[in-house]
Amino acid sequence: MVPVPVLPTTLGSLTLENPFILASGPPTASADQIRHAFSLGWGGAVIKTITPDGMVIEDVSPRFAAWKDQESHLLGFENIELLSKKSVSYWLDEIPKIRKEFPEKILIASIMAGMDPKEWQHLASQVAFAGVQAIELNFSCPHGMPERGLGAAIGGDADLVRTLTGYVRDAISIPLIVKLTPNVTDIVPIAQAAVEGGADMISAINTVQSLMGVDIETFEPAPSVAGYSTYGGYSGPGVKPIGLRVVSQIARSTNVPVIGIGGVSSFEDATEYILVGASAVQVCTAVMWGGAGIIREMLAGLSGYLQRKGYRSPDEIRGKALPHLTSHESLDRKNRLIPVIDVKTCKICGQCVISCRDGGYQALILTREGVILDPDRCDTCSLCSLVCPTGSIRMKLSQP
Repeated sequence: MVPVPVLPTTLGSLTLENPFILASGPPTASADQIRHAFSLGWGGAVIKTITPDGMVIEDVSPRFAAWKDQESHLLGFENIELLSKKSVSYWLDEIPKIRKEFPEKILIASIMAGMDPKEWQHLASQVAFAGVQAIELNFSCPHGMPERGLGAAIGGDADLVRTLTGYVRDAISIPLIVKLTPNVTDIVPIAQAAVEGGADMISAINTVQSLMGVDIETFEPAPSVAGYSTYGGYSGPGVKPIGLRVVSQIARSTNVPVIGIGGVSSFEDATEYILVGASAVQVCTAVMWGGAGIIREMLAGLSGYLQRKGYRSPDEIRGKALPHLTSHESLDRKNRLIPVIDVKTCKICGQCVISCRDGGYQALILTREGVILDPDRCDTCSLCSLVCPTGSIRMKLSQP
């Protein structure tokens, strides 16, 4: 067996053997799934959200929908699945067993209770006593639970976030994580409220509220449950730009560690999150799509990347992109990048010309010999370089 790369990562007061954590969701719905993932090399796992036994959790069928390209590669994923259907006693029995079998791994319990703060305190105390190393408060589920005043209904209210976080903080001594929703106008005051309430860390993002699509023959939205549907949680590659934005905003406005979530399916994705301030990343949809074994490639890729760049740990690159973020008003207006066309690789397909004509500045001309740029018309927007299917157009600094 090929040795698993070791990528020591600091997560607040915790130490991970690598920054990859299974997110709360279907891949952590049972203890055996968590054991399997740990044996493959995952650094940690967040148990699918545990609720008090009196809270009714009943899923519908089907409850997933996917947006794919023509080769069936995943672009986006929607779910309307609810929380753990396992009893509290099941997890109280399994948590110490998992900890004993995998003492070097980090096991986190995601929890959700009703509006009575004492329910949150009691459940948090139970799972903490069972032996998890941290607790994550689910203030962010965007479907089903908000109808009950929970999940994202809490995460959208700074006062509720602060208050409930404070109650749980008073009940436990282990690290406390608050998982936030992107379905708010401004994430910063919500994140700051969590910190004020006593959160040691913040994880973001949970899924984005969405409507995946509509069958234009039957008029039924997806996923169709006996002809009806509802708004669900959008995840997968398509949400990564939102996740990166939110994580960077939290990292710049608070002084607590951030766990990045949203569209992580490769080491490159994870690296981007770390560069904008994440201490670790959580992964769910990519595991549902490709299996927990994807960790091997992610570990090898991140290890190779760090070696190539001369770093010993993901900690050393954390936040390195943040100084490069600024206001729109502060961006450089002087330097201009102009498109340069590689005639050797250009297929003369005309896509760049069409895009520039109808969505740009009509600066490209298609001839039998190739594509010609009219520099007097070009406004240096870069659209042509993005639509070129062969990568034959590069943006280079204009010479004075």
